[in-house]
Amino acid sequence: MSDSSRSPARLLRGLAAATLLALSLPSLAADPVRVSLFSWPGYGFWFIAREKNLVPEIELDIQIIEDPYQSFSAMAAGQIDITSSTVEYGPIAAEQKVPVKFVTYTNPSIGTDKIILAPDIKEPADLKGKKVAVLEGGLTQIYMGIWLENNGLKFNDVKYVNVIMDDAVGAMVSGQVAAGELWEPFGSKVLETLKGSRVATTSAEPFWKSNGLLADGMYMAEGFLKDKPATAELAMKAYYLAVDYWKKHPAEGNDIIAKALKFAVSDVEMVIGKDGKPTEGGIWVFDIDESARFMRVREGASPIGGANGVLDHWALTNDWWIKFGLMKEKLPPEAGIDLAPLKAVSATMP
Repeated sequence: MSDSSRSPARLLRGLAAATLLALSLPSLAADPVRVSLFSWPGYGFWFIAREKNLVPEIELDIQIIEDPYQSFSAMAAGQIDITSSTVEYGPIAAEQKVPVKFVTYTNPSIGTDKIILAPDIKEPADLKGKKVAVLEGGLTQIYMGIWLENNGLKFNDVKYVNVIMDDAVGAMVSGQVAAGELWEPFGSKVLETLKGSRVATTSAEPFWKSNGLLADGMYMAEGFLKDKPATAELAMKAYYLAVDYWKKHPAEGNDIIAKALKFAVSDVEMVIGKDGKPTEGGIWVFDIDESARFMRVREGASPIGGANGVLDHWALTNDWWIKFGLMKEKLPPEAGIDLAPLKAVSATMP
């Protein structure tokens, strides 16, 4: 009696089935990673990582959420794994026991942030008692507070109006506020539309560049870090590989970001540049080495000056949150920073 299991036809069918199974494994095995960001080119490297499939072991699910505090709430609820946002939230999360950790600093502003004054504001003193547009609990509020105090006012001599960027433009143009902190391309839209408005200060000035206050970073949910440490490392690696890809192919990278955000390519170039290099008037996109030095994971001075990097930044934001009444205590950086993914990625990338 013949062994039909060894017949050529059956063997060929088995090989075909095995081939189909093998071809399907990468997509099935890819670990989903849920990422959120708001509409700004400085966060667009996630789209390059996804488009170019730079780390096939993960599948990036990217959501645009315009209110960063909504992203942090979603992280606390286990609905988001990673968010790219401005870098001031770590101390607040630590004191309030929000299960979110700051994991890396990704780019300082070197001109993209501006404080813009309405036409009838001739000097800082004219702002006393007036409304100013900021994102309360965000870097824009600290920026405004420091600038006011550097110009003879108290940080609480104004009334802060809490708005996201699109609404900040509308508030400025309609005259609802006398000043506002805006980043590009939103600042330029105000200057173009509101005749007589002017820039009072920008993050290109040495004072702001050296303290690195105005910047972006990456946060991860504590549950994600604890339960999927290898996936967390792969996700961070994907981000920095995307930065490397953009530096080598800036035109293609900017096009990917523009399409994903529904921005004009010129607006993307205004923020991150067109040649893969730090952009005066925009931001300085950190590669893995620059981030690792700023975060004190690698030896060497901070790329923007000074030796203490993230430690000084943490202290500065913590102090201002106490002034604004959003925090009560002075906390050590380790209360809100988890360096494990950055250390792992830094050890594998030049």
